[in-house]
Amino acid sequence: MSELSVKHLLGIKYLSEADIHLIFETADHFKEVINRSIKKVPTLRDITIANLFFENSTRTRLSFELAEKRLSADVINFSAASSSVKKGETLVDTVNNILSMKVDMVVMRHPNPGAGIYLSRHIDASIVNAGDGAHEHPTQALLDSYSIRERLGDVAGKKVVIVGDILHSRVALSNIYALNKLGAEVKVCGPKTLIPKYIDHLGVQVENDLNKALAWCDVANMLRVQNERMDISYFPTTREYTQQFGLNKQRLERLDKEIVVMHPGPINRGVEVTSEVADSDQAIILDQVENGVAVRMAVLYLLASKIDRNED
Repeated sequence: MSELSVKHLLGIKYLSEADIHLIFETADHFKEVINRSIKKVPTLRDITIANLFFENSTRTRLSFELAEKRLSADVINFSAASSSVKKGETLVDTVNNILSMKVDMVVMRHPNPGAGIYLSRHIDASIVNAGDGAHEHPTQALLDSYSIRERLGDVAGKKVVIVGDILHSRVALSNIYALNKLGAEVKVCGPKTLIPKYIDHLGVQVENDLNKALAWCDVANMLRVQNERMDISYFPTTREYTQQFGLNKQRLERLDKEIVVMHPGPINRGVEVTSEVADSDQAIILDQVENGVAVRMAVLYLLASKIDRNED
């Protein structure tokens, strides 16, 4: 298989296992490119990509922008905070105005779940979902699984626990889809109030005791508590959350093995993980950041190859 089965990257849910492996193999090539002295390739020189961020983002937006520039694409950056969206312009109108500038691809983050799917039905450009509400964040899940593959050799058969705020996390949902497709075993761990009721339908197990989860797993993916998405209090205090579900050196030292520690960022140091853990050799948090650029380069390259360039 040399091309993706999809025209858009709307969610991991819509990718096949073969799609994911193709993205990883392509990312391997780009990882080698970004570690050269000359980090740029002319691959997307005739492609124009619009980054539409209707929600605040630093890491994801910069990672996509760097990936686009490494591929020599023309880039338009759009922030809803300083746009006509504030004046009531609709999503489709905004995008159509940008498409009239002959844009080929749209990378979009939006607070509403399904915004990318809605857009893909209304415009011709290729859509990359950079996070839609608490729904999916496909490139984060791809770079997470890619990072596990890089550190442990394969994802299949590995035991991965996702810890923390599962209820509000688009990273958790996309990771569950990706890890299941790649043959990993998945558990989730966190306060009962932050475990969604539908979790049983996703083929994962729930473990409420972090120490038991750590003893079981090969990889612990520590999620940030999404305070900005919470309209009520889901646990008594941050201190109590940290005591029950925070990862510190003492917890790791009690294990009879060495596990891999991940975090999608930004880290609340001292809440989900201590600085000692985040900066340790067991943590692959900075590898995830580097791999994010290579994986996003792979996604953009593979989707661009499916763009119909035959114009009247």
